[in-house]
Amino acid sequence: MSVAIMAPLSLSLMLAWVDYTTTWELSVFVFYAVPIWMAVWWAGSRAGYGIAIICGVLWWASNYETHPYETTLGYVWATVSRIVFFCLAAYAVTAVRNRQEADSARIQALEERRQLEEDLVAVSEHEQQRIGQDLHDGLCQQLAAIGLAARSLADDLHEEQSASAKDAELIQQSIQQAVEEARGLARGIFPVHVDSHGLAVALTELARSTSRLTGVTIDVVESGDVQISPPEAAMHLYRIAQEAVANAVRHGGAQYIHIKVEGTSHLITLTISDDGKGFPAARKDGGMGLRTMRYRAQVMGATLSFSPTSKDGAWVRCEVPVLRA
Repeated sequence: MSVAIMAPLSLSLMLAWVDYTTTWELSVFVFYAVPIWMAVWWAGSRAGYGIAIICGVLWWASNYETHPYETTLGYVWATVSRIVFFCLAAYAVTAVRNRQEADSARIQALEERRQLEEDLVAVSEHEQQRIGQDLHDGLCQQLAAIGLAARSLADDLHEEQSASAKDAELIQQSIQQAVEEARGLARGIFPVHVDSHGLAVALTELARSTSRLTGVTIDVVESGDVQISPPEAAMHLYRIAQEAVANAVRHGGAQYIHIKVEGTSHLITLTISDDGKGFPAARKDGGMGLRTMRYRAQVMGATLSFSPTSKDGAWVRCEVPVLRA
């Protein structure tokens, strides 16, 4: 027999002996709940109900000679009442144990879900970096090589005074423009300057490339002591700004966007405001991009807020507590 059963059973026998020696007037039947609790907690509800019945029988035997009941039926009824009480104690402990197990399972599931979400974000970030690196080191270099070949062809055609020289120059210029756009895309996907001190540099590059591609005026302002810890938080802030700018251009129809990074001794604040149409109600409540922004803020322990729905533009603000060493 396992210790989980032997311990509560031994305690029940000891309580029965105490109950026998102290007689009816000093009955210790309430303390029988202790071995019942031990049995349920260590061995499960079936063991707890078994110990409850055993405790009822032990109570009956230990008080048989000294009980004050005048009839056998009265004493039997009292015994049945004690057994019901003990079974109710086992039921209550079982309910508490099941609730605790359910809470533990729920907490574990939430932790596993959070870890999975963090892993998904990390994998997504890694894939974006890989694609950005491939764009920069692969496609951009190939386009640059083709552009050089087109430039050489244009020079040769100029020397031959060929009418096709202008066409070759146009091809070379188009390729050069494609190289610039590809590099802009690569820097947007994989911003190499994003670290604890280079967030403003990366945001400035984001503003420059977005303005070149969309024609929207974007300015970036940095004020105070902007030192972000841990450094991974800088990447999350960059992605939040990137998503906010994309929403302002794509959904808000903004023509001007202002990005501000402020740093104090205890807080880093990133604010993106625009002059567009504001957040559509459906978007503000749960678009994929906004959910991703909220999750990134949660990972950093930051506070993310949005402007109320209006036609006077929109703003997104993320406040990150500063962790000092």
